[in-house]
Amino acid sequence: MWDALIITPFINTLLFIYNIVGQNFGIAIILFTLLIRVITHPLMVRQIKGAQAMQELQKNEKWLKIQEKYKGDREKLAQEQMALYKELGINPFASCLPTLIQLPIIFGLYQAIISALASTPLDLLRLIRHIYPGLLQVESLIPLNSRFLWMDLGQPERLFIPGLSFGIPVLVVVVVITTYVQGKLIATPSANPKDQTAAMSNMMNLYMPVFMGYLAYTLASGLALYFVASNLIGILQYAMLGKVNWGNVFPFLNKQPAAAGSGGKKSYSK
Repeated sequence: MWDALIITPFINTLLFIYNIVGQNFGIAIILFTLLIRVITHPLMVRQIKGAQAMQELQKNEKWLKIQEKYKGDREKLAQEQMALYKELGINPFASCLPTLIQLPIIFGLYQAIISALASTPLDLLRLIRHIYPGLLQVESLIPLNSRFLWMDLGQPERLFIPGLSFGIPVLVVVVVITTYVQGKLIATPSANPKDQTAAMSNMMNLYMPVFMGYLAYTLASGLALYFVASNLIGILQYAMLGKVNWGNVFPFLNKQPAAAGSGGKKSYSK
């Protein structure tokens, strides 16, 4: 079931794109990422709406009264909170849905990359079983070109600089930074930082970059390339929708200018 629904379609899509872009596997992964982002765009819109609904809830008078009434009873507070979610039609997990959808894509893409970059006769036989005969001709694709920039896309990414005895995981650093920036940009500020939803969001913003960085460090660099492309495309999508909150990444953008002094003159600190 997993092979039929995820691995085989991913392999054929990657190889089809690879074939039409001059057999460049790195470009194929980037275009595949763009395709995935387009397909999952409706989920992103739902994520935005869910985040906005959660922010508006923090200002809801009924919710504020519930918090005050049950501030000493966490179990009852949680029950009332879920009841209010249902009443207002809010899905508290809507903002997490795109992240959950990403997980099978990540694992499926990793397996597809490893399978497509068949390095042994046995691997090649396994790859042939995944190919759609009417779509691709294996003999015209093998051996696949796994090189992209300084990377072997079937191996963990490292940049080796003359004079250094170790490789630098450049793409891993980029994955961590772009994952963190994307998470902060799309985060909706909460009126109550101690709220459970805000706490969960803050935890995700810290743990997800580390988790994605670990995957990028230990698994094939083709997967790390997917992470970077997905993050950058995601940031661009949010920017095009006008939903990017740069103040979350650069707090100084949220600061208000100094109040004007008497006579309409601004006061400046020396």
